[in-house]
Amino acid sequence: MELDGALGAVGEFGRSQRRLAAFLVLLQVYVACQSMLIVLVGAVPQYHINQEEIPASRDELAKHTQFTDNFTSIVTEWYLIKQEAYKVSLVSSLFFAGLLIGNIAFGPLSDKLGRKPVYLSGLFFDVIFGYAAAFAPSYEIFAMSRFIVGIMNGGMSLVSFVLTQEYVGKSFWSFTGSLTNLTFAVGIAVYALLGYYIRQWRYLAFVSNCPGIFFFLLSLLLPESPRWLYSQGNTIEAERVLQYLALGNGKERLTIKLKPCAGTMKTDESAPNVLSLVKHPVLRWRTVILMYIWYVCSLVYYGLTLNAGELGGNLYLNVALYGLVEVPAFPLCMFFIEKPWFILQSNFISIVWKNDSQCCLQHSVYLYFRTLPDSIKKCWLGCLFNDL
Repeated sequence: MELDGALGAVGEFGRSQRRLAAFLVLLQVYVACQSMLIVLVGAVPQYHINQEEIPASRDELAKHTQFTDNFTSIVTEWYLIKQEAYKVSLVSSLFFAGLLIGNIAFGPLSDKLGRKPVYLSGLFFDVIFGYAAAFAPSYEIFAMSRFIVGIMNGGMSLVSFVLTQEYVGKSFWSFTGSLTNLTFAVGIAVYALLGYYIRQWRYLAFVSNCPGIFFFLLSLLLPESPRWLYSQGNTIEAERVLQYLALGNGKERLTIKLKPCAGTMKTDESAPNVLSLVKHPVLRWRTVILMYIWYVCSLVYYGLTLNAGELGGNLYLNVALYGLVEVPAFPLCMFFIEKPWFILQSNFISIVWKNDSQCCLQHSVYLYFRTLPDSIKKCWLGCLFNDL
């Protein structure tokens, strides 16, 4: 039988898959804490400089500056105010530059080397450099550590998402995908809660990184993706993984025999690869459109989220609400994404594949649609991210 038929026999979303999916979905809480770290760790407290002229050196600035809020951050540690204030945004930019590199590099690596080893490597170094950032003796080391965390965090979370999808049957892809995004939003609120109780930035960075050790140790027990094994022609190992899933689903006597994967019989020249996206006109056009959509959604989503610290009111409540406001979007997506009559599906998925130009217009209009409150925009963005 083919892989999809075997998954149907094993159970597309049995007890085994539910345990594996729940574990990888909960990983998004850790991913969210690392992604949003700079919002609280780089928060600028109220301060007062006890002289009219701004001191030229940092040592002089430290002597004459008094911070009045009851939390610390890299701003208070290295006096990143006035002419040094840009360094906070620079750290954030370095993290997202790393995120870009990780997303580009880890996908092909996981296709070639396997999902599990690439995922484990990314998570391991994510944890290591997360601690390096928490104990950084200087701004430069902190900034470089966050850059590497961005690479590992972006790549590792991408591969973990793929693993989650490849453990389950196709009919549950929309559910597990929505659940992953929902947990990331909840993770933002969890990080805000940690920040509320842990006001010292080094302790906050340390505690936020600690769950990574737990996830790494348990990840050693994860099986390799049966879909990746099957695509590589390793049917024996794929059968073993499927048998493991069947046992966990209470199907001890199930015998699985897979047919050879047709894709493995192709030559290297004819096998699809990333260059196929630009070689074929239709794929090239759709790739450009999807890249534009991701750019617009990411720009506004992270712009709103990272700006939570600049709003008035309670800093921690703002950060938590910016995460929780997305939560209503995902149950709606879980329910409606499979409905062919639902307008969001026809307005997003069908437009992407059948009428790309209209989709560009839809997202362009969003950028200039400023009359809605930020919370409603954030909820809408949650829907768009989930549909992507």
